[in-house]
Amino acid sequence: MSAYKIEAGTAQHIGNRPQQNDRVALFTSAQAPGYVLAVLADGNTGPIGADQVLLTSKHLFDEFRTGDASSLPRLQELLRAIALEAHQVIKMNPIAATAEPQSAIALLVLTPQGQAVWAHVGDARVYRFAGETCAMRSNDEAYVQHLVGEDKLPLDAARKHRSSRLLSNVLGNSFKAPFVSIGWHEGLQGGDAFMLCSDGLWMLFKDAELAAAVARNTPRQAAERLIGKAAERANGKGDNCSMAIIKLVAPPKEVPNYTVQKMRRAV
Repeated sequence: MSAYKIEAGTAQHIGNRPQQNDRVALFTSAQAPGYVLAVLADGNTGPIGADQVLLTSKHLFDEFRTGDASSLPRLQELLRAIALEAHQVIKMNPIAATAEPQSAIALLVLTPQGQAVWAHVGDARVYRFAGETCAMRSNDEAYVQHLVGEDKLPLDAARKHRSSRLLSNVLGNSFKAPFVSIGWHEGLQGGDAFMLCSDGLWMLFKDAELAAAVARNTPRQAAERLIGKAAERANGKGDNCSMAIIKLVAPPKEVPNYTVQKMRRAV
């Protein structure tokens, strides 16, 4: 069993946009005791796609059965299934014919065995921190290599995928199925932390700033400070800002509450 406790929280701010299109949640499941699923969805063209991501995530996580031991391949498939099923349901929405709702996503599962598996599609990010150091940050490199290797695109064209409606890697894209990037880490310990966030947050901060804010504060305090600083730096042009923060905290050492006395001779 892992020698840490979990402190977690979610936070959102509308920024300077007319509505909040992001969605974020933390889920547990009766079929997977000790497991935690964090979900962040960034609705690009309204909240419809992001709402569907949360519904699909909860449904598939509730159905997931862990068995006697965790399996990294099964967890990877779970996250991939969440992304692909949400994508299909979004495309079937009647509104999709005209509005084409879309969403970027970030997903993270933590297991009682000290494992983490994450996935992302689009510009929603997953960070792993070790103390005040950013140990991992999701990016588009795997998708770029996919476009070059599978679609035979020139490297320069693949790197400009965000400016192409055809190549945009999001759920709900009617032109192209989403490419799901998967990562994992084993041997989690106290002092490690994770953050899922939308581009309304990460585009305003360096990796080291995010790591320090999470390491030095509780999840709620870190979220409040980051949202406040994001609003300041956005200078009246802030995007929707959302995050989920999960910290692994080593339990305090137990202090003996007894006194040692000399043994008396038995009569």
